[in-house]
Amino acid sequence: MHFTSEQRLDDAVLEREFTLGEIPGILWTPESASASAPAPLILLSPPPLGLRKAYPRLVARARHSAADGFATATIELPGSGDRPSWAALDQARADLRRVMQAGEPVSDEIVDALILPLVEKAVPEWQAALDALLALPEIGGPVGYSGGVISIGTRLAAVEPRISAAVLFAGSFVPRVMFEEARQVTIPLHVLLQWDDEGNDRQAALDLFDAFGSEEKTLHANMGGHTGVPKFAGDEAGRFLARHLR
Repeated sequence: MHFTSEQRLDDAVLEREFTLGEIPGILWTPESASASAPAPLILLSPPPLGLRKAYPRLVARARHSAADGFATATIELPGSGDRPSWAALDQARADLRRVMQAGEPVSDEIVDALILPLVEKAVPEWQAALDALLALPEIGGPVGYSGGVISIGTRLAAVEPRISAAVLFAGSFVPRVMFEEARQVTIPLHVLLQWDDEGNDRQAALDLFDAFGSEEKTLHANMGGHTGVPKFAGDEAGRFLARHLR
């Protein structure tokens, strides 16, 4: 991990951009974080828009978490933002746009081509980022996860024992294979679902929630489209993480 820039935000949160190999990322730490009092960590997964486009939403969530005493970190998803283009992913996105514009059903083949390679590549990158972040003296456990793509969060929650709780955003298509992986997830979960999300298969999201093996799991559904998550729903997700990471 190599830090490339540093600034103090007006609420004293320290924002540092970094690279992990060729992967860009951002780390936010509260003023209270130190080697003698390391902060718990939340992995803040971005939407596949690129960190620069998603930055206003990400920094708002990071500052909210910092007020609770948590550090947060995000990394750029493969094929997004400033990372090299990924021909197979670009083709899958184009295929998805084509069938949705035509009003045709989205096939399992398109969903698999769009999501599964992203999961296979992104999850090991998140684990590498977690290794580097937990090596910093001012960062400690426990660790939470928050964000989408929901299949990335599902895989990571199933295979990464250092993650204690997760907030998952049900706003992306779900390959059928992920339902079996969901049964292996046992950590506490808080799932956010926008009921009228035009780019999401609502029934698949409900079925995935049902498949999770966690004894503690909450579904927080709200009316509205993909970007219309109400503030109170985000606040409730923050309280969920605070309850499990303190």
